[in-house]
Amino acid sequence: MLGSRTVPSEPEPRTIAAMTLTLFPIRLLLAAFMMLLAWPFALVASLGPTERDPEQPLALWRKVVDFLLKAIMRAMWFVGGFHRVAVKGRQALPTEAAILTLAPHSSYFDAIPVTMTMSSIVMKAESRDIPIWGTLIKYIRPVFVSRSDQDSRRRTVEEIKRRAQSNGKWPQIMIFPEGTCTNRTCLITFKPGAFIPGVPVQPVVLRYLNQLDTITWTWQGPGALEILWLTLCQFHNQLEIEFLPVYRPSEEERKDPALYANNVRRVMAEALGVSVTDYTFEDCQLALAEGQLRLPADTCLLEFARLVRGLGLKPEKLEKDLDRYAEGARMAGGRKVSLSEFAAYLEVPASDTLGAMFSLFDESGAGEMDPREYVVALSVVCRPARTLDTMQLAFKMYGSQEDGSIDEDALSSILKTALGVAELAVTDLFQAIDQEEKGRITFADFSRFAEMYPDFAEEYLYPDRPPFESCAQTPPASTPNGFCADFSPENSEAGSTAAQKKLD
Repeated sequence: MLGSRTVPSEPEPRTIAAMTLTLFPIRLLLAAFMMLLAWPFALVASLGPTERDPEQPLALWRKVVDFLLKAIMRAMWFVGGFHRVAVKGRQALPTEAAILTLAPHSSYFDAIPVTMTMSSIVMKAESRDIPIWGTLIKYIRPVFVSRSDQDSRRRTVEEIKRRAQSNGKWPQIMIFPEGTCTNRTCLITFKPGAFIPGVPVQPVVLRYLNQLDTITWTWQGPGALEILWLTLCQFHNQLEIEFLPVYRPSEEERKDPALYANNVRRVMAEALGVSVTDYTFEDCQLALAEGQLRLPADTCLLEFARLVRGLGLKPEKLEKDLDRYAEGARMAGGRKVSLSEFAAYLEVPASDTLGAMFSLFDESGAGEMDPREYVVALSVVCRPARTLDTMQLAFKMYGSQEDGSIDEDALSSILKTALGVAELAVTDLFQAIDQEEKGRITFADFSRFAEMYPDFAEEYLYPDRPPFESCAQTPPASTPNGFCADFSPENSEAGSTAAQKKLD
């Protein structure tokens, strides 16, 4: 399970209590002292413009500072319980591999190989403003990325490319291509940033070998402070870092960063002895979103989201177009469209990926689909936690011209699409909302009901259907009926073509 920790055994409460009163405060104070000791060295060495190319060769004083900082940081990890960090393989020279790709990424303790090598990293621009830690970060000359700057991602990729092609003038860049923390049970889809320059990379795999896992930091489970506390209470923490052989891309991989990333991921997964999954960080956010319509385990919306990205459309940028899509679908009045009309509706060329997406909505296999269903699905993908916004948009498309009300069949179609399932019983829910037994409900009726009963989905729609507990679970095989094609991660690696074959 990517989103949750897997703890093989529980620590003895008495042991934890004893360590909390004795070992924990000593280690915490010593680690803080080491950081304070490193700060003045990092401050002096990081003075001057960060954009300027590093001097070659390094001045003697910089070599001394580099050695001292490595020693101090290693002492900090030592007092934190990482008494021995096993290193396998050989770290390549910057001229051999300018980029080091690390996986799996599961904790802030993954900073250990960064401090041992003093490699540059890619990190949030806000991190440089953190007292003491920000100064230590600036010393390794990271590539900063700003989430508030629309153009920051492009400049970050350009900077990585510039450094990677500097013929060893810059320090090596360590990148965690998964882009988020998982619990190390498999490798999720690698982001292409490290592979866009098309230069050789050295894969590096991390293994935490403690029987009791206090390291893993995911969006489900203990928070950062609790993990720090439990880890410092462990007498000994084991980490193994293995440098794999340098991976030199083929001409095809240089032209296709996604292919390059996928092949490197397979090499690393084989070395780790784990599987790969085509889930991405965005898929996990969608699956575990805290909306009133939480996605069930057999949802097909993750496949839909992948196909949207496969068309070159980014869900986070499509939200502003939802009203335009909805108005076009409403004007069609429920008329179904063909594949070519669907392509024109989305303003994209016909392709295998578009055909696979079209097939998700083509319930009868007659070569036609209702564009309203596409808009509902897209709304869920763009804003998974905002259930009422999606329902309001759906009522506008499905509602009557007189009062915007819908009948039970329309509610069934909306909710099946919003949850990405083939079958859904909505009669009990519809009757609970339709207190006056009009046979029709408005968005105002639905909104009032949802406010009174925020857990209506669990009670009325899928009381026996398991929710997503993590992003690594494989959805159970479902009937290839319209919106519910089988898309288990093991079978999705072939992309849209495989999805089309399953539907056939």
